[in-house]
Amino acid sequence: MRIATWNINSVRLRLDLLLRLIDEHRPDVICLQETKTVDETFPLAPLAERGYVHTLIHGMKGYNGVAILSLRPISGQCVQHWCEKQDCRHAIAEVGGIEIHSVYIPSGGDVPDPAVNVKFEHKLRFLDEMTAWWPAERTADRPMVMVGDFNVAPLEHDVWSHKQMLGVVSHTPAEIDRLNAMRDSIGWVDAVRHFVPEGQKLYTWWSYRAKDWSVADRGRRLDHIWVTPPLAGALRDHKVLREARGWEPKPSDHVPVLIDLDV
Repeated sequence: MRIATWNINSVRLRLDLLLRLIDEHRPDVICLQETKTVDETFPLAPLAERGYVHTLIHGMKGYNGVAILSLRPISGQCVQHWCEKQDCRHAIAEVGGIEIHSVYIPSGGDVPDPAVNVKFEHKLRFLDEMTAWWPAERTADRPMVMVGDFNVAPLEHDVWSHKQMLGVVSHTPAEIDRLNAMRDSIGWVDAVRHFVPEGQKLYTWWSYRAKDWSVADRGRRLDHIWVTPPLAGALRDHKVLREARGWEPKPSDHVPVLIDLDV
């Protein structure tokens, strides 16, 4: 089973790029974040033509939005809300006996101080609530995959400069500690770092502000795939499609991340 995750930054604007991902890599399951459209205007027809007739769409106008698209039947689909908000950040569906979570964690704004930045306070609360939810509602022996834009680059080599980024939202100790706590809550395994050593630089996001993103290479690994322990031994391969950051005509600032599971 090949699973892909991508913060597509508007599915309607970048539909051609999504179809390119499908044509070139043929994932069994595609999880999207920041779809930025209500469910009624999600472009389902061209996806169905390529076999993705099983879908869970959870979107809103102009912001956020998550989706799960599958070549295989979906069952047990639902959505989860956090922080007393219904802002379309977490979709859940079972595919082939595996529970898949497509998650979009808040970015947190620019100032890493919850006392003065409500967006950062929301992000920390979101992470705390999710961390408590996993052991309360799920068990570590359940085959699950959680993917998405976590908006946290937890490791030293998940950012272009660890020292310069420690005070920047996405790589602050407060965020890293919470993401690590969530990972440890039921023993999640970082699927991509299963293949790529922690000492190796690895990014999935490059800012639109960089004139030449590839040369500057000031990236961050914000997009993740985690699996529960029963699936760790099934991990067979991974791909981070760095080249997609340059796909035309209008690339997302995030790139797709894929894993292959032998299930």
